[in-house]
Amino acid sequence: VVAALQTSCAALMCGRTIHDTVLDVPTITQIGATAMTSDAEIAMGANGLPTTFVPARNLLFLTFAGALAYRRGIKHIVTGVCETDYSGYPDCRDDTIKALQVALNLGMDCRLVLHTPLMFVDKASTWRMASELGGEPLVQAILEQSHSCYVGDRATRRAYGYGCDACPACELRRGGWERWAAQA
Repeated sequence: VVAALQTSCAALMCGRTIHDTVLDVPTITQIGATAMTSDAEIAMGANGLPTTFVPARNLLFLTFAGALAYRRGIKHIVTGVCETDYSGYPDCRDDTIKALQVALNLGMDCRLVLHTPLMFVDKASTWRMASELGGEPLVQAILEQSHSCYVGDRATRRAYGYGCDACPACELRRGGWERWAAQA
């Protein structure tokens, strides 16, 4: 995420446009109803995970990214997962990402590196890092172009970005923003 955001910031400052590739992953809703893929209530599940947990979601996303990277000759993928202040999803943990990197390299007979620069960084430090790397343009790009709300609220712009302000993702993002803004 940081490298992508640095690139985005540099592109914004240079007036360049970055073209993303969006892959359609409709099968993720067939894995089972969760609060991320259906109208299920956001609550803690019996397994100790929020009902927003979509089993292996990040593994699927990174596998698709790995396949696309392989086809394009890209050797590095940067992801913004973190196990510091997060909802407890197993597919955000460092061990999981390291194991996936090994599996992708074996399965595609290549040398692909999954970078996780935010893995051990809390949300306040993530905002600080963005500010240090790209200043106000990068912070504004994150506020306007990124999204983490589990409800999917892109209509309500808050100090920390778009979101419902009530789901676990918004609470984590708001808390990090507030801690960083108090120190900035």
